Amino acid sequence: MLRTAAKLKKENGGGDESQSKDSMIPKRKKKLCSRTQTCFLYIILAFVCSSFYYYQIFKPSPQTNFFDSLAFKVGLHVDQYAVIIDAGSTGSRLLALEFRKSLYDGNIKIERELFLQGAPSLSSFQDSPKGAADSITKLVNQALDFVPERKWTETPIALRATAGLRLLPLEKSSALLQEVAVALKDCPFLSTSNSVAIMDGRDEGLFSWFTVNFLMGKLGGSVEDTVGALDLGGGSTQITFAPLDDSRIKRDSPQYLHSVKLMQQEVNIYTHSYLGLGLMAARQEILTYDSSPESTSIFSKCVNPVIKDKKWKYGNVEYLVSGYYNAKASVNYSECHAIVQKVVSKYKVDKPLELLQHDIVAFSYYFDRATEVGLVDPYQGGTIKLTDYFKSALEACKFPNAEQPFMCLDLTYISVLLHDGFGLDTSRSIRLIKKIDDHEISWALGAAFHILRTGL
Repeated sequence: MLRTAAKLKKENGGGDESQSKDSMIPKRKKKLCSRTQTCFLYIILAFVCSSFYYYQIFKPSPQTNFFDSLAFKVGLHVDQYAVIIDAGSTGSRLLALEFRKSLYDGNIKIERELFLQGAPSLSSFQDSPKGAADSITKLVNQALDFVPERKWTETPIALRATAGLRLLPLEKSSALLQEVAVALKDCPFLSTSNSVAIMDGRDEGLFSWFTVNFLMGKLGGSVEDTVGALDLGGGSTQITFAPLDDSRIKRDSPQYLHSVKLMQQEVNIYTHSYLGLGLMAARQEILTYDSSPESTSIFSKCVNPVIKDKKWKYGNVEYLVSGYYNAKASVNYSECHAIVQKVVSKYKVDKPLELLQHDIVAFSYYFDRATEVGLVDPYQGGTIKLTDYFKSALEACKFPNAEQPFMCLDLTYISVLLHDGFGLDTSRSIRLIKKIDDHEISWALGAAFHILRTGL
């Protein structure tokens, strides 16, 4: 017998029609809720997948995190510019930078840069300050095309003189800086009474260390990931790193330890600048080691005998340099090495053991001399052992080279500074670089960040 719908409802415990409809409502809600949750999960999954795809395609730079990069891509940023002039002992260089500041968390990313060099050093104008100002004005005028005109008045400009002016008498350096300050005040960029100054060697080391570690994406994590930075300029040299254990330095050399706030964390940085141990300053002291202080016609045991009256200028003094005669027509490496050791030992160079806990990156003249004798690629840089400097010094001292008359001396000096000075073992690996991602390795980048963060 066929059962009616009413009987079936009754047999299944159902009620009347109104009760049946009421019992269906919760089920529909459950279905709707389930569908909503499923859709939400799909949205999350799609976001994660698209985020991964974006990360793989656009590869956010080491200077920004993923959300910064996303903010940059969708226009949630402001453009900022800075112009920094590095008035070094061997010449003046200008670095103009375009940054993009994320509105997400305020992080700054380098967009592009302009690097100019070739201007004479300020110290070469010690007797004609107006000429120094003119040379700087020429550099600044080239930066006007890099910075949009609408940004000129809000773009800070700063000139920082390094060892070249530190070595000058106070009255001469002051006259140079005053003249340059007037020139910068007349330019359309933002300048203040702090725009022109002699930079302390400490800041030079700290800014260089920041530049290297920032461009390598080493900041913001553990200090164990950071690298030590060795900078060899013309008049001074700096050694800078973040010690993993700073207890010994606090006890023995607290004046070289500085607390720095980096990426929302406090970091103690060791930096020591040696005025007079830059390559050109040391070369001058080594060349004149056997000469009277007032002599400009000099003979050196670190110069090949075939070199006669080679003109060389440093500190506004022109020298005529010759090598001592010997039958082999080569430099006696042992004699040259001994002289260099004596010069370096005068400065009582610290040998911080904590440096050995980090990878080491060296630049400036460390890089230049290595490329000139084929130790590393001039564009890519590379990693060498300290012993490679020693071997290259021996080779350079054996053979006459009129085109590079000071190569024997320079390589011997670099070897001794790193080994006898800083205490590096000859088997130690050193990475030599000039650029990272097409950005110049220079303290100027670190200085630009500092100025944008804190003002002139």
